[in-house]
Amino acid sequence: MACFIVPATEAVVTTAVKAAADKKSKKTSKEITNPFVKRMDWLNNMLWGGSALLAFEHVWHGEVTPWFPFLTNAANAADRAEMFREMATSGVGMAVLVTAVWAVMAAAANYLEKSAVLKGENSK
Repeated sequence: MACFIVPATEAVVTTAVKAAADKKSKKTSKEITNPFVKRMDWLNNMLWGGSALLAFEHVWHGEVTPWFPFLTNAANAADRAEMFREMATSGVGMAVLVTAVWAVMAAAANYLEKSAVLKGENSK
């Protein structure tokens, strides 16, 4: 129904955070050192891609329409309650899972990057 709205909202927020961090680093001429902010593009791509795919699937099944109220379950109060329940369970669950997978990926990439630098220093 509307589960894709939650990861899409997170994608909007993380895109704004990444843009602000990039602007700040460009303004101060300092490289971003936080490994999670540095790899936030990965999270943005995962969230935007997943949200787009879910939105397409919902359009395909007729759950999203090009006329107001756009979501078929937003027309009456009983269906809205079910829609919000789905957003709170499925939508939040997907957003949390994607963010957790990204955090593990970013941490692993940071670890591998640091170990490669240390191996390079030890070989000298």
